[in-house]
Amino acid sequence: MIYASILGYGTVGAGVYQVLTMNADAIARRAGDEIRVKYVLDLREFPGDPVMEVLTHNYQDILDDPEVSIVVETMGGLRPAYQFTKSALLAGKSVCTSNKELVAEHGVELREIAREKNINYLFEASCGGGIPIIHALDNALTADEIESVTGIVNGTTNYILTQMAESGTAFETALREAQAKGFAELHPEADIEGHDAQRKLAILSTMAYHKHISYRNIYTEGISAVETEDIAYARAMGLKIKLLACSKRTEEGIWAMVAPMLVGSDNMLYHVDGVLNAICVHGNALGDGMFYGSGAGRMPTASAVAGDVVTAARHLGRTILSDWSSEETELLSTDDVPHAFFVRFAGTKAEAAEVFGDVPTVVLPDMPGEIGVMTEVMTEAAFRVIASGTRKILKCIRRA
Repeated sequence: MIYASILGYGTVGAGVYQVLTMNADAIARRAGDEIRVKYVLDLREFPGDPVMEVLTHNYQDILDDPEVSIVVETMGGLRPAYQFTKSALLAGKSVCTSNKELVAEHGVELREIAREKNINYLFEASCGGGIPIIHALDNALTADEIESVTGIVNGTTNYILTQMAESGTAFETALREAQAKGFAELHPEADIEGHDAQRKLAILSTMAYHKHISYRNIYTEGISAVETEDIAYARAMGLKIKLLACSKRTEEGIWAMVAPMLVGSDNMLYHVDGVLNAICVHGNALGDGMFYGSGAGRMPTASAVAGDVVTAARHLGRTILSDWSSEETELLSTDDVPHAFFVRFAGTKAEAAEVFGDVPTVVLPDMPGEIGVMTEVMTEAAFRVIASGTRKILKCIRRA
């Protein structure tokens, strides 16, 4: 018998409890032993819920119990999740988590503690919900040299942009609809300003390139400035606007960026709509591959966490080898990152040509006084130089 405990009986924690109980027989076969939840930690009561049989309000019950060998952290946030996770690892208990904020902030330290204790710190559900991208990067693709990672990793922003494109609704309206349907939080700043995607990109890039990348160093823009006019131009060009999390390894080093970008139908991410997530990986042997599925939600995320529990059970007393440097890697400046730029320009085609040269333009009848311009591919620094020489640029969005 292998005993596990769950910290937090919210959406994901309740889902993990449900998966571990309803699939107990299959999980036992795959883990090589029965896995039983001995405690669930939460400050609340849940009258009538079977969880009451294992509910505790005292974390010390879990920490002091030598029978508990796996702790599932689904509390979210940094406090007290960090203290509880660290103390569990120091006590020799493997930890499985869905907490991307904690992994991005303290993952290097926590994995190092796990290595020293011959246990495991696993976080498949921290990026992409139920999409098995962490396992792929850390196991299936370890023979590859990963050269780039590009993904739609936030379902809230993808839903909002999809609604704006399909229904013509304004950003604020699409956001309220997302909140009403439970796709967006009451306070959605972490999603719409790109910070959630920023943390996930840091984790994915660290796993892909085997170098510690801090989320704080990743250039990030959100979608709150995307307007219906931008969507209209994108539609006229046969493109869609997506919030993309991108990183690439070059001979000079690694760059990373989160920003709204225009994608065409030749890009696999063009077809990823609604709350779905997808992550594209390019390896020198693999070529292009895409991991696609539910990026959030109770059961998809719980499935990923429960999968980590099985992995931890299979490796009790033995750390899974992983090539992850604890030394922070300095990212390249975004100045040298190349993109084409779509520009809304307050002027005529002739005036735009004086600034950008002979490049494609788009005119929308219901937007008098401006035109759309798609520049040639240039570096971020080169574009800023051009933009600084004119006051006619109303908006710019990168082309993926």
